[in-house]
Amino acid sequence: MRQDHVEPDQRRSARVDSGADPVRSGPVLFDAVLLDRDGTVIEDVPYNGDPEKVRPVPGAREALDRLRAAGLRLAVVTNQSGLARGLFSEAQMRAVHARVEELLGPFDAWLVCPHDDSDGCSCRKPAPGLVHAAARELGTTPARCVLVGDIGRDMTAALAAGASGILVPTPVTRPEEVDAAPWVATDLPAAVAEILRRQAAIDPTTYPRPATTAHAAHSPQTAATARTSVDRTGKTVLVVRADSAGDVLVTGPGIRAVAAHADRVVLLCGPRGRAAAELLPGIDHIIEHRLPWIDPTPGPVDPADIHQLTNRLTAVHADEAVIFTSYHQSPLPLALLLRLAGVERISAISDDYPGALLDIRHRVPTGVPEPERALSLAAAAGYALPHHDQPHLRLRPEVLDGPGELPHPALAEPGYVVVHPGASVPARACPPRRCAEIVAALAAAGHRVVVTGGPDERDLTAYVAAAGGLDLGGRTGLAGLARVLAGARCVVVGNTGPAHLAAAVGTPVVSLFAPTVPFGQWGPWRVPTVRLGDAGAACRDTRAARCPVPGHPCLSGVEPAQVLDALRLLGVTPQPQRQPLPEPVAAGDGSTVGVPAPALTGGNGR
Repeated sequence: MRQDHVEPDQRRSARVDSGADPVRSGPVLFDAVLLDRDGTVIEDVPYNGDPEKVRPVPGAREALDRLRAAGLRLAVVTNQSGLARGLFSEAQMRAVHARVEELLGPFDAWLVCPHDDSDGCSCRKPAPGLVHAAARELGTTPARCVLVGDIGRDMTAALAAGASGILVPTPVTRPEEVDAAPWVATDLPAAVAEILRRQAAIDPTTYPRPATTAHAAHSPQTAATARTSVDRTGKTVLVVRADSAGDVLVTGPGIRAVAAHADRVVLLCGPRGRAAAELLPGIDHIIEHRLPWIDPTPGPVDPADIHQLTNRLTAVHADEAVIFTSYHQSPLPLALLLRLAGVERISAISDDYPGALLDIRHRVPTGVPEPERALSLAAAAGYALPHHDQPHLRLRPEVLDGPGELPHPALAEPGYVVVHPGASVPARACPPRRCAEIVAALAAAGHRVVVTGGPDERDLTAYVAAAGGLDLGGRTGLAGLARVLAGARCVVVGNTGPAHLAAAVGTPVVSLFAPTVPFGQWGPWRVPTVRLGDAGAACRDTRAARCPVPGHPCLSGVEPAQVLDALRLLGVTPQPQRQPLPEPVAAGDGSTVGVPAPALTGGNGR
């Protein structure tokens, strides 16, 4: 609501352009910055109706002017329940806002929620209504907005709308709000600096051109001081992501950026990521090979296997390579093999000194979203997404539009809620009994519930679905799962591949997120999301594969009522059910959980 309205090859996609100018700047991450008012741009004076009490936070004018100079549109999104309580008038509020603009410069829009919590409106943060309204007012979408605020309500509203969020803590910010935030900056100027850094990081024009390639000079160039102007016309580029399905999916935007400027793109992936690789646009050929320095359960290094891999890489005749990795992985073993295979130009992110192994040695701060990390490496190598290809996760069009039978007739009518209880890493999976309770609560509230899982998760999905859902465990491959998720109104899932698959098809996510890795880096990207779970649990940032804390408290404490609240926040309400789902299987004791709870396993890699 505005201030003046107090209501609030076959694999290669045809949409990936080959031969485009690699130096041209592609789409930006953000074209608007939304700012909370009290505690973020001005000091918090409770229920202030007096313009004389307005005091900007330190550095606010300079920081906001930096955003204006960068061409970003600015809007204020603020809860002002003092209007509903009669503590100040609308005229007084307008006078306060006029004073704010006098001190800080003009804003493109003011969006105000005049309600109190008891009003149950859709605009009072943490509801996402103000974010949606601001995006409309500014002529953009929430995914292209970043919201800066000082409390958890701001971050929840941003994520629920599909926007990015940066928390600027103040003395009133609770520790648990800091723990749950996708990104934390020390103050408003630091938040602005991070927005501009992330914006520039995916633009190849921000990386200077070197006089020579590093391989020729036997000295690696850093991305901060080097970018080549090599003509990619007719080039073959090898891209690498040798990890799980989810990791391959989040690398998709970086791969598309490369594919927009190369004649041929070959992807090297591992067996755990092959199914996801088949779904991505921009790939002409896939090489599947297990890399012992990446695989989570590697066997002994086999010289014959390494020799075979080197021969396969040589046969690609790649002109250059871009090695995508996660922040705890090294690209250098593969870079050595690529040098032996005759690849002249190699780009990768590496904190370790690469010697003559890399031509572009890029660095990225910890915590940056994985898709942005991939896009920034592509940019450092000289590749940007074309203007028509927005920075989102996406799949080849034929994955969703092509022929393919749904695994159950009930899925022909969209609008169901998917619960995916498994995870590729056990520490990231919600306990089975809690998942069953969530399914029971969803069904009792009138939602149609579908439970999904891989072939090795059939016992798990049978147990969870018996509480009131349709069991699809083991009945879809990854492409089939994508079609199921595309028909859902929401997906309830942990930090595992289907969360990113949901983002790729644009389906909102209730993220049961174990804090073993940073949420800002691995959470669903640019899709409406509500995060649940204890973000400050003892397992935080441990990268543990199995829960190191008895009872798995970070996720076992998620109450089914919280999931229902999260669905309401995302605008997901029960819909009339014309195609009934099967009745749940009743247990002998009268409960709806009809089989023993299975032990958590490593899942199917999805």
